Amino acid sequence: MDKSDKKRILLKIGTNTLTKETNQISRGKIEDIGRQIAALQDQYEFIVVSSGAIAVAKQFVNLETQGKEITVKQALAAIGQPHLMRIFQENFRELGLLTSQCLLSYADFKRDKSRQNITNTINVLLANQYIPIINENDTVATDEIKFGDNDKLAALTAQLLNVDLVIFATNTNGVYTKSSLENNLKETVLTVDNIQDLQQEVRATKSSQGTGGMQSKIDAVDILSENNIEAWIVNGLEDGFIERALQGESSFTKIKNKKVLR
Repeated sequence: MDKSDKKRILLKIGTNTLTKETNQISRGKIEDIGRQIAALQDQYEFIVVSSGAIAVAKQFVNLETQGKEITVKQALAAIGQPHLMRIFQENFRELGLLTSQCLLSYADFKRDKSRQNITNTINVLLANQYIPIINENDTVATDEIKFGDNDKLAALTAQLLNVDLVIFATNTNGVYTKSSLENNLKETVLTVDNIQDLQQEVRATKSSQGTGGMQSKIDAVDILSENNIEAWIVNGLEDGFIERALQGESSFTKIKNKKVLR
């Protein structure tokens, strides 16, 4: 298959997925992600938006808490980011995959020149079979630390790079209906045509390690709807979750993001 014929997938991996809901980054999970990308690379090209820098740092250090909590988290992110990239690089390299690091902030998306630079750089990386691994530049920006666990960053990146599909890897089988949660049944909303159909089902809960929660993902999907980009909310804790979703072998939420006339 010609490179230009490949579908472009942005995979957003939350902290809870990378840690498998523990207090440490799971090398096994990163290997699982890499193995799937390697198996699918003839049909798809992948952009990865990954959280986890703070979680990695907490495995190594316990900082003095002088100053504001958010400042300490920024320092932890600065310590953890190189370790996070090393783990990706080591695991992906064993699978024959090349990695690259891209640190972005929201200010980058507001300037035309920066937007063009991001687009050009990532397109060159993809053309040369390097997988861009993107995180927020936490030492200069705090939006995702406080609010989104990189969900919004993933949506803005997908919008900029005209991806075909965004997969949000989280710790649930997609969005559960509100009524099923009230009865402890956890029934997944499987397919909706637009984000408005999901809004009423979402509860404002956050994940244990991450800072996002389902509402953050719904807000991100709303950004994607502006460009009709399809989004899937998938259980990233399962082995082979990308392949299984693509093959229709798992339960997850698919938001087709068809335009709605208002």
